[in-house]
Amino acid sequence: MIKVRPANSRGLTQTGWLESRHTFSFGDYHDAAHMGFGPMRVINDDVVKGGAGFAPHAHANMEILSFVVDGALAHRDNQGGGATLGTGDVQWMSAGHGIRHSEFNANPDVPVRFVQVWIQPDVLNAAPAYFDRSFPAEVRADAWCLVAAPGGADGALPIRQDARVFVADLGAGHTLEYSLAPERRAWFQVVNGELDLNGQPLQRGDGAGITAESALRVRATTDASLLLFDLP
Repeated sequence: MIKVRPANSRGLTQTGWLESRHTFSFGDYHDAAHMGFGPMRVINDDVVKGGAGFAPHAHANMEILSFVVDGALAHRDNQGGGATLGTGDVQWMSAGHGIRHSEFNANPDVPVRFVQVWIQPDVLNAAPAYFDRSFPAEVRADAWCLVAAPGGADGALPIRQDARVFVADLGAGHTLEYSLAPERRAWFQVVNGELDLNGQPLQRGDGAGITAESALRVRATTDASLLLFDLP
C-alpha cells in the first residue's frame, strides 16, 4: 500500500526569515492524522533567509538528519561540534541524553534550503554524537546512495536506529528499483522535480508512506531528487 502525503496539505510555519513545511505534526502545527511514520517523527522542508537561523536550542533522544538542498548551513553545538555544510552534504546529530545547538544560514545574501528529519533512536540517553559527510553528485546520479545506516555501514553516517537512508538524483526518463524486505516499511520524499512511484505521480514536496509492498519502482518524468527511508 502506498499512501501519498501531498505537498500542499503539509503544515506551514512562516516568519520573516523562515518558511518551513511540515510533513508531520511539529511545533504549533498539529494534525492527529499525521504524527509520524514508524520511528520517523519529523520531516521539515526549511528555507532560511540569508544570515538568519535558529538560535541555540536543546534536543534529547532523537536522531536528526539534515540534507542541504541549496546554499550553506552552519551548525554549532555545546559538544564542540561545528561545521558549514554545502549543497549535497548530510549532517547526523544524535541528541542522546541532551545537546544544545544552533543552525543558521552561513551566506548573508542567499537563502539556504534543507530538509531535516527526526527519527526516534533504539537506545535512550546515549552520549550525544555528531558527524557530517559530503555525498557528491557523481555518487547520487541515477543510483541509490546510502547516506545513513546502523553503525555507519558501507561508509554511511551512523544512526542509532534500524534504518537505512538513501538519496538519489534521477535524470528525466531514468528508473530506479528497490526491494523492500518483508515486515519493513518505507517513506519516500520528493525533494525536487517530478516522478512516479509504482505508477503514482509525485512532485516536489510530496511524500509517500509504503507498507506491504516488496518492489518499488521510481521513474523520473523530469530531473528529480529524492529521499528513501527503509524503516522497521
